[in-house]
Amino acid sequence: MDAVDRLLLAELQADARLSYNELSRRVNLSAPAVAERVRRLEADGVITGYHAHVDPARAGTAVTALVSIQCYGPRCVLKDPDVPTWPEVFQLHRVTGGACCTLLVGVPNMVAFEQLIDRLGAYGQPSSSMILSSPVPWRAVVAR
Repeated sequence: MDAVDRLLLAELQADARLSYNELSRRVNLSAPAVAERVRRLEADGVITGYHAHVDPARAGTAVTALVSIQCYGPRCVLKDPDVPTWPEVFQLHRVTGGACCTLLVGVPNMVAFEQLIDRLGAYGQPSSSMILSSPVPWRAVVAR
């Protein structure tokens, strides 16, 4: 990965809707060269997708939290293929420390949060931290 690739990644993370023509102007390459580089970054797995950043509260998910779970061996959240498909689960991370995994979850209200905690309780001991605000809600990855 060279300086041009890093610049392309920065531009695409700032606005993934940029055309190849606009990208080419911003990085001083021809549009076909930019297209080839972007295709290579996708093929190499550096670019894994293109996404819209959505405000959870405005999309009906007013309650967000981090939930850590101390799982029970074979009944671990990480071993259940259905859990990652639950609409309340935004992210699922395998972690070190006292918990097996941490989930970023979002629900419309506290009643729904309580129901989700009850569902997760079947896998182990959940511990939650409510997200009050997000001073850094998302940050672009700086390629090195």
